[in-house]
Amino acid sequence: MPADLAVIGLGQLGLPLVQAATAASITTVGYDPDPHTIAELRAGRLPAEGGCGGLTAADLRRMLSSGFRATTEDAELGRVRTAVICAPVRLGENRALDLGAIGAAARTLAARLRPHTTVLLESPVYPGATEEYLRPLLEEGSGLIAGRDFHLAYSPSRHDPGNRRYHLRNTPRVIGGLTPACTEAAAAFYGRFCEKVVRARGPREAEAVKVWETNYRHVNIALANEMAVFCHDIGVDLWDVVRCAETKPFGFQAFRPGPGVGGHGVPVDPNYLAYKGRTLGYPLRMVELAQEVNGRMPRYVVQRCAALLNEHGKSARGARVLLLGVGYKADIADQEGSPAREVASRLLELGAQLSYHDPHVTQWRVLGRPVPRADSVYEAAAAADLTVLLQHHRTYDLQGLAVKAQLMLDTRGASPAGTAHRL
Repeated sequence: MPADLAVIGLGQLGLPLVQAATAASITTVGYDPDPHTIAELRAGRLPAEGGCGGLTAADLRRMLSSGFRATTEDAELGRVRTAVICAPVRLGENRALDLGAIGAAARTLAARLRPHTTVLLESPVYPGATEEYLRPLLEEGSGLIAGRDFHLAYSPSRHDPGNRRYHLRNTPRVIGGLTPACTEAAAAFYGRFCEKVVRARGPREAEAVKVWETNYRHVNIALANEMAVFCHDIGVDLWDVVRCAETKPFGFQAFRPGPGVGGHGVPVDPNYLAYKGRTLGYPLRMVELAQEVNGRMPRYVVQRCAALLNEHGKSARGARVLLLGVGYKADIADQEGSPAREVASRLLELGAQLSYHDPHVTQWRVLGRPVPRADSVYEAAAAADLTVLLQHHRTYDLQGLAVKAQLMLDTRGASPAGTAHRL
């Protein structure tokens, strides 16, 4: 049976969109070129590595029971009214965005594209990519003209995995169409399951929204991380500083430090976003600096680990170190860009004996080797020379763990004051 919607790319962007659409009774087909991904979804299992936007197996079963179909057959794409490209985007060489997956999705869709279809892009891209990169691929492959024969628009994904308050329905949806008619077509689609639609002037403005939102997060976390190092060096309790500062009702938003920045939100510097050789000729200096500050936090955490062990008469070499929480975000399994991997790698290079615990990650490999998973977190903390909290999952009783642990470093400032060493 023909579907109303095709979601192209069934990962951390596509699956939450499918969930919202099927909940709104929109007949949905999901296309992904990976046969393994499709086989897993059809069997009611989420793909490995947790890159599923925080969905659970129960969520997937509800989607399937609502009529969601997952396929590798591109013929399905030619029978829908709306197609949304949710292909993954990562940093390639020289920190340039790798749009290869978007290009592959566009070529597949173009071969099946029919007139009057609405095509939407949600993947993170540089301003101008919808018009300069996606549009030509769709037009060349289909023989149709965007804005005349089919609608084309960009809408930045704002999905926040694990967020229990904000989800796709109650998070305002920004859209920017190639033409006013394209914008209205996109608004009509998203309005079926989003409470509020915000119209941008065009696709470039909508694309720039994503750049600003992601860089805003990275720059402010970098400031928090710099303050963490500074306050530790001068003997100031940073976490008390944050507690007091966030009482200011205006002109301040609290960001907290941590062991590094992970996730799928790529910090974007326009200097690295050249298409066909066109560059601005200068970087966003704040973004560059934020990348540098956040990128050195895993190394700083390992330095703190070694210093704490040394203060207690132990060497990092041979020390038993337990890492708690290896995903990039609390309460989900997704490990994309998680600083835990670099922290673990550096500890292994120092000769530490590692184990880990994460209620959402059953297997974990570092430097090509499996890291032993602790069955009982309390017993593992008691046996370890050092326990390091890298991600604060709701299931962790940090006061109880701090009592059991011989020595504990809390990189999230989540433990009660005085119960553990904090970043």
